[in-house]
Amino acid sequence: MNDLYTRFDGTFFEKTRLSAMTLLYQEGELSFNGLKEALSLSDGALYTHLEKLVKDEYVQKRKELAGGSVQTVYRISNKGRATFGDYLGFLEIMVLNARKERPK
Repeated sequence: MNDLYTRFDGTFFEKTRLSAMTLLYQEGELSFNGLKEALSLSDGALYTHLEKLVKDEYVQKRKELAGGSVQTVYRISNKGRATFGDYLGFLEIMVLNARKERPK
């Protein structure tokens, strides 16, 4: 059973990055400012977390024009989507196991 808890690497399974991945999984893509508002993080903290996700290929980023300024938009990558799907499966197994073990 120990391997279930170590299946996900530290980049993916860190609390703030997992929250960002959850938002990107649900929304498809979000701007830096959209993520910043949703997660209530400073620019520096959010940037550091997102760059780690980009570096490890869980997330992709691109620049686009928005009302005369440039914004960065983040999108979950194929690797990120697959890993998040594995994570959801892991949670499902944990819930099912907990229900089986609960006394009646």
